[in-house]
Amino acid sequence: MSFKHFFYKQIFIGCYLFAFPAFSQQTIILNTALETPISNQAQTGFADQVLAEAFQRMGYKLKTVQLPAERALINANNGLDDGDLLRIGGLQKSYPNLIQVPEKIMDMDLVLFTKNKPLFQVKGWESIMSSSVAIMTGWKIYEMNLARNKALVHTENAQQLFSMLQKNRVDFAGYSRWSGLDYIQKRRLSEITLLEPPLVKKAFYTYLHKKHEALVPKLAQKIREMKEDGTIKSLFNSILKPLMLTTE
Repeated sequence: MSFKHFFYKQIFIGCYLFAFPAFSQQTIILNTALETPISNQAQTGFADQVLAEAFQRMGYKLKTVQLPAERALINANNGLDDGDLLRIGGLQKSYPNLIQVPEKIMDMDLVLFTKNKPLFQVKGWESIMSSSVAIMTGWKIYEMNLARNKALVHTENAQQLFSMLQKNRVDFAGYSRWSGLDYIQKRRLSEITLLEPPLVKKAFYTYLHKKHEALVPKLAQKIREMKEDGTIKSLFNSILKPLMLTTE
């Protein structure tokens, strides 16, 4: 075989391998409104890592896309992307094109943060019904439980949420424990207090668009396997537990 013949043969093989789909993994794109340490653009958050590993075991790559909470659900329901990374259970009733993966990813505390009322006694949703509260648009559990609150303020992201507290425009901000702790610790917002107990603890699940219905039981099985083999516990200990220790 001549050198010229060999050279063109190698180019052909390289192009063939690059183009042939069997040599590349399909990518699943999941939207999320959650922020560090649960999810981030670098995909190093807890949920990013859990789902990336689960999909990897199925032969898929995962890409997460940060969007405002309401937009994330709409896009996922319309099939513009493949699903939503992490949400409370039961949302398929309002978003019928989404299928809830039955194995939960994690339990999450939904809590209150405050600047001016650090001694406030949290006694469920009714205890803040007459107070001014900032929440993020699209966080369904807050929207549903605080629908009667006349002083409810909607924000688009964590920066706006905590800015409302810092500027004394609301009494409380409703957010998840982990993301809230991460936000105030990184920015050294020592004047912001996390109130206990949480308003509620909820199980959070992944949702896939109905076009991926066949993947739902497979993904649930991989998540169960990761719980059994200690993978999820290891990720919790490395990503989330350090935040908990700083508050003790």
